[in-house]
This record gives sequence, C-alpha cells and structure tokens, in this order.
Amino acid sequence: MTAIPLADNPAADRVRLLRNRALVRGWLYVALVVIFAVVVVGGATRLTESGLSITEWKPIHGVIPPLGEAEWQEEFLKYQQIPQFKELNADMDLAGFKRIFWWEWAHRLLARWAGVIFFALPFAFFWATRRLERGLAPKLAGIFLLGGLQGVIGWLMVASGLTGRTSVNPAWLATHLTVASIIFAATMLVARGLAPHSAPPADRRTQHFAGILILLILVQIFLGGLVAGLDAGLSYNTWPLMDGRIVPGDLFIIEPIWRNLVENPKTVQFIHRLGAYIVLAAALWHMIATRRVQPGTMHARRALVLFHLVLLQAAVGIATLLTQVDLHAALTHQGLALIALGFAAAHWRGTKGACPLPVER
Repeated sequence: MTAIPLADNPAADRVRLLRNRALVRGWLYVALVVIFAVVVVGGATRLTESGLSITEWKPIHGVIPPLGEAEWQEEFLKYQQIPQFKELNADMDLAGFKRIFWWEWAHRLLARWAGVIFFALPFAFFWATRRLERGLAPKLAGIFLLGGLQGVIGWLMVASGLTGRTSVNPAWLATHLTVASIIFAATMLVARGLAPHSAPPADRRTQHFAGILILLILVQIFLGGLVAGLDAGLSYNTWPLMDGRIVPGDLFIIEPIWRNLVENPKTVQFIHRLGAYIVLAAALWHMIATRRVQPGTMHARRALVLFHLVLLQAAVGIATLLTQVDLHAALTHQGLALIALGFAAAHWRGTKGACPLPVER
C-alpha cells in the first residue's frame, strides 16, 4: 500500500484511517478463524469418507438439509447409485448414511458462511462506507474471487469420485486443500499489512527467504493432500525408516514414471517425508540466519517461533503416521499446517515493516 494524502484535517484523518484499519483487521481475523474451521471440517470429512455423501452441487438450495423421512430416502438413493456405495458401503443403512451426510453438509455450509456472511457482506459494507483505503479493495476482491473458484474446484473434486472411482481424485483433493490454504495465507497477509509494526523492515535477504518459506509450506500442504487422497498414510507406518530403508524401493514402478508422483502411495508418502525435512531445514536455517543478522529484533523472535511451529508440525506428522492416521492426530496435523502457513505469512509481512501512514499534501 502507498502513503495516502491527507485532507484538510490531517490529525482527524489519521485517527480515522487507523480506526478503519483496526476494524477491517478485526473482520479479517474473524474470517481467518472461519476459514480455519472450514479446512479442519473438510479434513474430518475426508478422514470419515463422507465427501461423496452429497452427490449434487446446489450452492443455494443445498443450505437446507433433508427435512423428512422421504427426503432422507431420496438423498440416500442418490448415494446408492455411485461406486463408493456399491463397492465399499453396500451394507450401509440410513442411519450410517446420515452420519457421513452431516459431515459433508457441515463442510459445505461453513464454506458458504465463510464466503458470504464472513467475507462478501462485510467487504460490501466496508467498501460502501468508504472504510477501505486505496489499493485494499482490489486485494480483497481477489480473495473473494479465489473463494468462488475454490467452490468450483470443490465440486469438480466431488464429481471426480461419482463415476468410475470409490473416492475423489487425489490431485483434485490436493488442489482443493492448497487453494483453501492460499486463501488463508492471502487473508493473513492483508490483515497483517493493516497492523502497526514497531520494528523497521528486515534486510532483503531475510524478506526473500521468509517468502520462500511460505511457498515451501504450500508445496508441502499440496503433497499432504495427495497423501490423504491416496490414503498413503495407512501404510509404511514406521519412522525414520520406510519399508525398512531410508530410501524405499519400488518408487517408480508405474509407467509412465511421472504417474508415480501422483498415483503411487509409496512414492507420494516418501516425497511428503522429504518435503517435511526440507521445510524443517529451511525454517532452521532461516531462524539461525535471522538471529545472526537481526539479533534481538522482532524478526528474529518471529523466525524462532516459526521454526518451533514447523518442528511441532513435523512431530505431529510422525505421530499421525505411527498411529496409522488416528483421526485426532490427523486433524491436528492438518490444523497445525494451516497455523504454520498463517504464521509464515504474518512473518513475511512483518519483515516488510509497517504499511505507510498518510502524509500531508
């Protein structure tokens, strides 16, 4: 954001701008909590195999769940037509269907709330009342449009599992998770850009490496989505060895070779492990370098916290693997990934210093 010229009353304008920034920032923090809930409930939906229980995309009418026995039977009949029911859940009764239905319905409802009630309506209010400073509205509009795209991706993901498969396509699942993570990080960046910063900007190298950490975490989240989509965490549940070796065999047995990167559970899990080591090493290097170049600064303290978040995330990831994807461990793993990403985004924005305040004309 660039400095904004003040009007005839500089002091009053400055106070008003700071107040508006605080209001917008508070709104975005609430939106972050809701987005976090959407992602975690989405993870539970995947882990409980509930994502295909609603076989139609009804962005408006889908808000209302089945209200009577006849409507429940109608929804259950639709589910009975897809391969997941025929091949995996043929013995499921209506009560069992209701259990998986509510997970998917809750996930979709939360996503609608996040997009409309917690983002679009407040955005429209702040824009209409001129509380958004120059350059802020396009950023927020971009996040909103990305949320709309995320809804389309979510349906394409579900549609990929309705014919010819008993689960959604892992690549679509990973894309869906990654786009949600990008929305979360972008919202954090805008929110922290509106916050006051007491420390001056960090040196360029620290800024650049902080940005690289965001990209590394996003790649690792995408790989985690592939692991979830392939149920790759249910096998090779040892650490640090995998299948009895540091580098397991049969990583590229599928032809053509590139398909192993998205279809071979062993290969995908191994790459996800490597990704975790790379992110951890990068966070450690960044912490050491920042504390050496910027000793005693807020930048160094944030780098220290970020390293420990990544370390904790790695530990929970190992626990998730060793427990063969225990539900609570897996959801904690996914939630911590988002927290680490959000903190990395806040840290990167912090290395750039405070957003310029208005200047007198």
